[in-house]
Amino acid sequence: MNEYINLTLENIDDEHICCAIGDPKHRCGVNNKKDWIKEKLKDGHVFRKLNARGKIFIEYEPIETAWVPISGKNYEYIYCLWVAGRFKGKGIAKDLLEYAINDSKEKGMSGICTLTSKKKKPFIGDKKFFEHHGFKVVDTVGDYELLVLQFDTKEAPKFNENVKLMKIDNQEFTIFYSNGCPYAEYEVKELSEYTKENNIKINFIKIDTLEKAKNVPCIFNNWANFYKGEFVSNTILNANSFEKLIKE
Repeated sequence: MNEYINLTLENIDDEHICCAIGDPKHRCGVNNKKDWIKEKLKDGHVFRKLNARGKIFIEYEPIETAWVPISGKNYEYIYCLWVAGRFKGKGIAKDLLEYAINDSKEKGMSGICTLTSKKKKPFIGDKKFFEHHGFKVVDTVGDYELLVLQFDTKEAPKFNENVKLMKIDNQEFTIFYSNGCPYAEYEVKELSEYTKENNIKINFIKIDTLEKAKNVPCIFNNWANFYKGEFVSNTILNANSFEKLIKE
């Protein structure tokens, strides 16, 4: 039988957080992510993982305090559900999702929601998996969709108006990011060094408050790329992928 662990203030310093396991270059990002979780636990943030060494976890919290540009009342928001490698095909994703659903019901929530896309994208949930478990599309921006599993008839969450245009005034390559992802800190450092060496202008905007997260001008799930004022993708970039992207 699978054994799962929920992170708490008492165990988080001794437990890994699944992503970037054992990679020294991401140590700073992992520490920042843990600090972020510690602050979010008081908001009802849940990070549940398989008691094993791997990328196997679900992470969610109430939509009112979730760092995403989505509004709603009495819903949980799933940031990430990830089951990787040899742990796939063992029913673990189902276990994790069912835990989140049952936990939400026990807390008296009206439903649970998550971000997906019409076509599969990195760092975004699998739409077919969530639809199989009863989630339905309630709002759309471009290729991105908000899926909700409702427990009652209360109004479903929706994307904030500031998301809809997916544009900014700054024409330089601009990246919005947060410590909600442990990979972000190192990639910002790598991109900063690469663009400086190659005399390329780049703009980093760190999302470090709930207010900033709710008002970000695009779909946001810890990272968003803009170029020439247009939203490009939610894909976390390193120097190689950045170079390839700007040459396309």
